[in-house]
Amino acid sequence: MRLQVSSVVIASLALMASIVPVLAALPSEQSPQLPEMHRLKWLIPGPGNPRNSEGAFLKLKDGRLFFAYSKFLGSDGGDYGHAIIAARYSSDGGHSWTSDDKLIVQGEGNMNVMSVSLLRLKDGRIALFYGRKNSTSDCHFYLRYSTDETKTWSEPILTIAEPGYYVMNNDRAIQLKNGRILLPIALHLDEGDDHLGPGAAMTYISDDAGKTWRRSSSQLRLPEAGRAGLQEPGIVELKNGTLLMFIRTQLGSQYLSYSKDHGDTWTPPQPSAITSPLSNAEIKRIPSTRDLLLVWNDHSRIDPSFRASPQSGGKRTPVSVAISRDEGKSWIHVHHLLADPNGWYSYFAVYFVDNQVLLAFCATGKDQPKLSETDIVSFPVSALYSGGIALKDTSDTESKGTH
Repeated sequence: MRLQVSSVVIASLALMASIVPVLAALPSEQSPQLPEMHRLKWLIPGPGNPRNSEGAFLKLKDGRLFFAYSKFLGSDGGDYGHAIIAARYSSDGGHSWTSDDKLIVQGEGNMNVMSVSLLRLKDGRIALFYGRKNSTSDCHFYLRYSTDETKTWSEPILTIAEPGYYVMNNDRAIQLKNGRILLPIALHLDEGDDHLGPGAAMTYISDDAGKTWRRSSSQLRLPEAGRAGLQEPGIVELKNGTLLMFIRTQLGSQYLSYSKDHGDTWTPPQPSAITSPLSNAEIKRIPSTRDLLLVWNDHSRIDPSFRASPQSGGKRTPVSVAISRDEGKSWIHVHHLLADPNGWYSYFAVYFVDNQVLLAFCATGKDQPKLSETDIVSFPVSALYSGGIALKDTSDTESKGTH
């Protein structure tokens, strides 16, 4: 059985009427939407299913799309509630999806399994990464392979041997051009700690397609970490082989770090022009243009009360997109897609299909708790190249030495 979804074209007047509280704080030249943008309100929670979140896309060899996500069961939709990994399929580029879930991972972890990443490895296999949470002091990431296009999966492989509480966002694992696999990780509780603390960013590295793993030489920390530290890092490979790590903080922006040795050592993290609350960002390379796409909660021109502070992580709104034609040094054509002040948009997953952008994200529906719903917006790649405004980045973190 398939659920046919009538995509809703978000017209300019209707969208502006719905986001006046945020747009009042934005400049008039900043476009609130992209033309031809469609929103699919998709994985809606219900009785016995309080949250659907943190997923990732992959295209199968037969042309279908596969989306695996964290499905919470029971009554607790918090990060420590019971969850499994479920999946759905699309045969029409993401316009409609199967209505029934396929079970991928269950029965692991004393608490849950969640936060999915998917990779098509260079050897053709599909790699599924996910977190297994046993307690508030034990969260590790595992890998399973599929050699038959998601019909079956291998036994799990532990990617992090050291004890601790590790966090990796959905849609984060990356395979470099040289074949190395990197997991961008934040460690929040190390061996001997008795409670979760500020995050330390690092990578876990495999040079044999996931058979064995080691920790990077660099572990990044903030000199004055505060409550959050460095959280939920992501990585994108630049054209010259340098790696760019972007990291969530409570300090008003995404912090950036660079690696010139394929992810083993990293420069000291520095603030950037990517202003944001305590919320993750996503950067992916656009296949058709080779430019970079940034998705985040742009706080550069927002009501100051929405911003992060020592007392608050800030509001995760709006959903913003921009492109970079100079490998992340500057960002242009900034657009806001959705801007409900209480939308709580985060945990983005980006995929490109036939010159269309598919962007899945967590949102808060009406009378729902935070992160409870996963929706998709889609729009042509070409829409990213007109209108909007530019962010200016005066930082020069790439030129600073690694440590």
